[in-house]
Amino acid sequence: MRPRLFCAVVILAVLGVGTVAAQPGVGAQGPEGEPHRLQRWLVPSPDRATASHALLFRPPGDGPFPLAVIAHASTQNALRRAQMPQPEYRALAAWLVGRGFAVLVPERPGHGATGGGYLEDQGGCDEADYARAGRVTADMIAAAAAPLRRQPFIRPGGIVVIGHSAGAWGALALAGRDAGEIAAVVAFAPGRGGHANDIPDRVCAPQALISAAGEFGRAARVAVTWLVAANDSYFSPALSQQLADAFRGTGGKADFRVLPAHGGEGHWLVETEAGVALAAPELDRALKAMSPSPAGKR
Repeated sequence: MRPRLFCAVVILAVLGVGTVAAQPGVGAQGPEGEPHRLQRWLVPSPDRATASHALLFRPPGDGPFPLAVIAHASTQNALRRAQMPQPEYRALAAWLVGRGFAVLVPERPGHGATGGGYLEDQGGCDEADYARAGRVTADMIAAAAAPLRRQPFIRPGGIVVIGHSAGAWGALALAGRDAGEIAAVVAFAPGRGGHANDIPDRVCAPQALISAAGEFGRAARVAVTWLVAANDSYFSPALSQQLADAFRGTGGKADFRVLPAHGGEGHWLVETEAGVALAAPELDRALKAMSPSPAGKR
């Protein structure tokens, strides 16, 4: 095994990811471009046969920069997953780059161009295993971050994980990792099973979801900033409050905030420039201790 691939396997093991064979071709896939030094990467995943497609954004300069990883939303619908475009979250990435972060946006297996098996499947409504789905998503986020953490332009220490929907659900599971690995978690509308049967404000097995949030809280070692828009019809503020209360009730620390209504569907707030502007004060509070200033300069 080449030294570079051997290092990747070792790092994944340290992060607690299961048996993973380092996929060939992992690393940068071309030159930097615009905006914000955009560069395409392939990063590892727990699927032996599948490397995840990812985008990397960076501030000017050599760094080292703190690393933020954005974990995207998902769907149980296989056709929609296959057609999903590469997640970009450009407005959020631009906000983070402006505050001195390098930003990785990986596409998890089972989605879009990455393809492969859908490892984070929650199962059917009657037997939904939300805790398992969240833990698998957490492993995929950690696996994707592993090769970036050893780059010379990345600052050693814990990373920031900013999740959206199913990605945020995985981020809650990551709050159980050591603070040396995960320094901060920001969760935008975390959950799974929303829009059950494509019906707004209907969630599959909500009590199972609440119970799983309690499991994550029991293991949590990192504080979470939990954000939801007032007009989120996937995980309403009322349900999100119950989830956050369950997380905190078993020992987890979460700062729960309801953001103003955004557009016609607040669940997608984090994907827009106006939505990121609404969330900016909460993001500033959550990440202030990690953000170098000015961006890219030490």
